[in-house]
Amino acid sequence: MTDKPKRNFRPATQLVHAGTERSPFGETSEALFLTQGFVYENAEAAVARFNGEDPGFIYSRYANPTTNMFEKRMCALEGAEEARATASGMAAVAAAILCQVKAGDHVISARAVFGSCNYIVETLLPRYGVEISIIDGSKLENWQAATRPNTKVMFLESPSNPTLEVIDIAKVAEIANSVGAKLIVDNVFATPLFQKPLQLGAHIVVYSATKHIDGQGRCLGGLVLSDREWIENEFQEYFRHTGPGLSPFNSWIMLKSLETMPVRIKQQAHSARALADFLAEQNAVSKVIYPGRADHPQADIIARQMSGGSTMIALELKGGRKAAFEFENALEVIRISNNLGDAKSLITHPATTTHKNLTDEARLEQNISEGLLRLSVGLEDTDDLLEDVAEALKAIK
Repeated sequence: MTDKPKRNFRPATQLVHAGTERSPFGETSEALFLTQGFVYENAEAAVARFNGEDPGFIYSRYANPTTNMFEKRMCALEGAEEARATASGMAAVAAAILCQVKAGDHVISARAVFGSCNYIVETLLPRYGVEISIIDGSKLENWQAATRPNTKVMFLESPSNPTLEVIDIAKVAEIANSVGAKLIVDNVFATPLFQKPLQLGAHIVVYSATKHIDGQGRCLGGLVLSDREWIENEFQEYFRHTGPGLSPFNSWIMLKSLETMPVRIKQQAHSARALADFLAEQNAVSKVIYPGRADHPQADIIARQMSGGSTMIALELKGGRKAAFEFENALEVIRISNNLGDAKSLITHPATTTHKNLTDEARLEQNISEGLLRLSVGLEDTDDLLEDVAEALKAIK
């Protein structure tokens, strides 16, 4: 049985019901199909399944009923025609890029990306003969100047990790279209609730579902979303034969998490805004970056392409690494961790954790100073978080 929507529902309703398929038992909660393979009524049915004449399932590395429900629900939220769930966010990024490039092709990437994304672009792609250009993505003229006749992919994060830099997705998409390239947007920090890259002109959206989609620190996952033609003609064969698919159990966890996502993100963003405003007034803090504040460097772009702020804050302390460590170590509610988008508030020092493999020069180019901290705001009481931060600031010597 399949739940067929009678009209276009709002996001919160879609995240409870979209994509649900029930077994003959009529279960309320989505079923967990923890199986590797599937059986056929007869040999002829197997032939039809493998020939694509019967749309049923073949093998869980290709597709699985539970994972299929998760993909459909995310499509409804994102406004995508098709999606494929992957084992992690990095599996999604790697697959989305590698499935469509070959030796001699050219990829342009914004400089402000997560450390592992930087590895894929700067280290992995050149090993296979793919040409790369790393640019300051906040300046549109850099995207245009970097294009070549062989440009196949453009990649960016917006807001970026960890400095929350925002890029004009619609304008970059126009540049990509002018040369026949595909624009991939990592939308993790904005979440699909606050930003819709496909509606802005992006061709492919990727997520680490590990972050806000699970949102409770339990399991890894990723997503690649696009139009049906690209998924079927460019992505599907790579996905089937290289095996980055998400496990059915993790898919089930993600399905249950989506039901509470709007409530979680709304509260987290509310607390994040309160913390950002408080931190901006503190003498020990030299800079606060939060999407939605008027002093954000790309506030005008945010007003056009985001419907909300973020659960993330970047803050810079005046005393460099020493002050950052003293602040982190004095926190009681907020915990030190390199994860983000969790129900628990988490903080990390990017220069020594997530971006430690960059050279000093590369970190400075991304404005990742020794005093920079990345704060992921969770679901704790807002006043408790404010008090925690206020007390920790007193510990800076």
